[in-house]
Amino acid sequence: MISPLLLALAHRAPEVLHAEVTAIVGALIVGFVLGSWLEHRFVETTSWRAAARSALLHGAGMPLIALIAVQLTRHAAPWLLRAPLLKLSLPVLGVWLLTRVSLRVAQRAFPGNTAARLAVRVLNQIAWAVLVLHLSGALPEIIEALDAISVHIGRQRLTGWTLLRGAAWVVVTLVLALWVSSLLESRLMASPLDVNLRLVVSRLLRAGIFTAALLVALQMVGIDLTVLSVFGGALGVGLGLGLQRIAANYVSGFVVLFERSLRVGDNVALDGFQGRIVDIKTRYTLVRSAGGTESLVPNEMLISNRIENLSYTDRNVWQSTTVGVAYGCDIEQVLVLLERAAAGVPRVLANPGPGAVLSEFGNNALQVTVGYWIADPENGTLGVRGAVNLALLRALREAGVDIPFPQLDVHLARRGA
Repeated sequence: MISPLLLALAHRAPEVLHAEVTAIVGALIVGFVLGSWLEHRFVETTSWRAAARSALLHGAGMPLIALIAVQLTRHAAPWLLRAPLLKLSLPVLGVWLLTRVSLRVAQRAFPGNTAARLAVRVLNQIAWAVLVLHLSGALPEIIEALDAISVHIGRQRLTGWTLLRGAAWVVVTLVLALWVSSLLESRLMASPLDVNLRLVVSRLLRAGIFTAALLVALQMVGIDLTVLSVFGGALGVGLGLGLQRIAANYVSGFVVLFERSLRVGDNVALDGFQGRIVDIKTRYTLVRSAGGTESLVPNEMLISNRIENLSYTDRNVWQSTTVGVAYGCDIEQVLVLLERAAAGVPRVLANPGPGAVLSEFGNNALQVTVGYWIADPENGTLGVRGAVNLALLRALREAGVDIPFPQLDVHLARRGA
């Protein structure tokens, strides 16, 4: 077992070794400078000092630029291309870049998920351990031992090293695919496109990127992709038998997004539950009520059941409240008074304005219904209803208008002696 690192350092001319070390240090300096600029430009840090700190501690720009700089340096001269120290710096910078990218991806794709971040850190430690084995020279012996373990799937021979390398490539490509898809989704969600169109494009982009990454990883390992046709047939049978409801939910999700009958932010009522659509996933739709209760509605229900979209063509919502006034009052002046009182509530719209009508002749009072419109039902309706009732009560009291309450007169008949 011979360490490649020791071979790269031993029995070398001092001037050649100094030139290689200088090239690596220069690549790191260039990576630090340009990485700080990238952090300041795209991550929107407040100052250059914060950008430099971010590039040095957890930015992906520094190892990426350094890796490119080392690769360009190696092709600058034939003897640099054969320089062992520069060649060994490539996997070190590659693992460094991979760990930085994976941490950034975990932060963007799984915010607040401690388990996902822990899994990424464990994978990063494994990557550094493999790098140490490579530099120490122990990796070839481990590969040889893993190659001795093999299984046959048809004509395909899969060894332990092939499976391990395939898993590593799958993880790497999926991490990169997740990073690219998260970047594209963040840019897409900030675009002025329709909300449903942005969701559709982001879902299709993520699915396409992940599928391409998986196929590329398997092809790089040397696994015949025709073997996947067997699994594709099994998946089709599974969809036809046990997964048809799940498949229906996925298809229904794309139908809802394409039709744009329901959008994120719409106020809907379904199955006795009313709330605002917060997000439309590929399998379910998240609806949150004004009280904070969240309901996960399968997308199939949005296609097959009757849904009341309270903000399909108009986001304004109409509400009403009823108050009783005495029979002896001037009802026309009371109607005008109540309309003005409701219009003074902050969340009540001025156009269309509130309206008051004599709706019923009650047993004890004239029943007046006051209707009004609000534009933000997602902020709750109970508060604005209470504010309107309080404004009506205050206006009636200031005008001296009585609000009768039910009374029952009991007459006792006197019997003769």
